[in-house]
Amino acid sequence: MPRLLIDTDPGVDDAFALALAARAPEVDLAAVTTVFGNVGLPATTANALGLLAACERPDVPVAAGAARALVFPAVREAGHVHGEDGLSGQSARLPRHPGLTPGGAVPLLARVLAESPEPVTIAPIGPLTNIALLLAAYPDLKPKIARLVVMGGGLTGGNSTPAAEFNLWADPEAAYRVLVEEDVPTLLVPIDLTYRCAVDGPWLDALRDSGPLGALLESFTPSYRAHYTSLLGRDCTILHDAVAVAEAILPGTLRTERLPITVQTTGPGRGAVIADRRLGVPPSPGYREIDVAVDTDLDALRALVLDRLR
Repeated sequence: MPRLLIDTDPGVDDAFALALAARAPEVDLAAVTTVFGNVGLPATTANALGLLAACERPDVPVAAGAARALVFPAVREAGHVHGEDGLSGQSARLPRHPGLTPGGAVPLLARVLAESPEPVTIAPIGPLTNIALLLAAYPDLKPKIARLVVMGGGLTGGNSTPAAEFNLWADPEAAYRVLVEEDVPTLLVPIDLTYRCAVDGPWLDALRDSGPLGALLESFTPSYRAHYTSLLGRDCTILHDAVAVAEAILPGTLRTERLPITVQTTGPGRGAVIADRRLGVPPSPGYREIDVAVDTDLDALRALVLDRLR
């Protein structure tokens, strides 16, 4: 069975993504690592532990990773979107977990890769700090990575600044190292697609009524749902990270294009992804060709996520 590693900063959409991976029969969720991002590292780590316990997966090792970006600390977290605890103030509803695996995120990621008999997929769905550190410290393990399925970036604009999406904006230097400087097979899942995969009120009602886990996940959405309802003018929730994890567990769920991309690390565009769509032009210096998710069967994707979370 294919193995999967998730690096995450829960976060409401991360909670849905983590539950999706924990419940998926298609993959072996080998470990979860946490990173700063939507809220601070203590909260993202506590949320990851509790979510795995809620999914009845206390067997999955969890390790805490980077508490800040590689170079410059992030200007702000996203508590105004996810709630100050990351889960709309409902994190106390999570059950207890046996606790963290000692040693930290990067050593745990490296150990799983080294011990795996076949290459492992990694789904980074928060800032890319841990993954940049992994690739820098353990370059010999890159052949053990089947691919990175990264949630982040926006080809036509951002959600944290006019140019930059939150995950890449939180640590642009790490994003540049992972997406541009490395040679690991990579699929980027940008917000241009994830916004189109919004779920509505009836979808969330169906999730709530499906059982204890569905009800728990739906209870985490009020702050997040209110944010997107206000932003987009309709009752909806954007499950950004679950879109990437759906592709990680079922390759081919998303339609992709091969594009040269770079990540801006300076100026007003800091954290922005730039894709070179010119035809017949070789990639410019400072760009790398990667796969970028551009489309999917929206109804099928929503049904897949709801089915697994039930």
